[in-house]
Amino acid sequence: MIGDKLLIEPYHTERAGDICKLLQGKSLEKFTISVAGESGSGKSETASEIAKLLIEQGIPADVLQQDDYFVFPPKTNHRMRQNNIEQVGPYEVKLDLLDSNLRSFKRNESPIYKPLVIYNEDRITREEMDVSQLQVLIAEGTYTSLLEFVDFRVFIDRDYHETLEARKKRARDKFDPFIQDVLEREHQIISKHKQRANVIINKDFSQIEIRSL
Repeated sequence: MIGDKLLIEPYHTERAGDICKLLQGKSLEKFTISVAGESGSGKSETASEIAKLLIEQGIPADVLQQDDYFVFPPKTNHRMRQNNIEQVGPYEVKLDLLDSNLRSFKRNESPIYKPLVIYNEDRITREEMDVSQLQVLIAEGTYTSLLEFVDFRVFIDRDYHETLEARKKRARDKFDPFIQDVLEREHQIISKHKQRANVIINKDFSQIEIRSL
């Protein structure tokens, strides 16, 4: 998404390093990873650092942002949520298209065609992405645990109370009672996805819990 900003802290890099160590010994040829969690939990930063560390190891990697796959651009989507909070949920996102892009990658089909949000202009365009040389493709976003074509799932176990400061630093949302209602609704949905994870990053980013490899 054009207009997004990442605030990478040392703990994002450390946990990304832990995850990369777990991947050693796996066949990382057309390998897909999801990084999921609530808004402001550090998904984008962690996914970015995983990709960066893999590249440093000689493993070409890149990231798909779920934010690019929303049905409506961000400001429009916010207004629609205000009109009807029932709008909040996985159906706001073209998860089927994101899954299709992951499937194409795994089938060694390139390029893939994906949406691209231009945040400040509140519009969605389309871009062509050459994935032919990539070995690893990471999908990050709130609902990416639900994707089918994922080989390894990471979940960040922080709720919206614990992500308050991170969201303030990112300064993408205005803080009002309605936003809290949205985050609570997201929490009720996303917290159930934790059970799908191979690895869980704990709420203070001090360690990871391995569920399955």
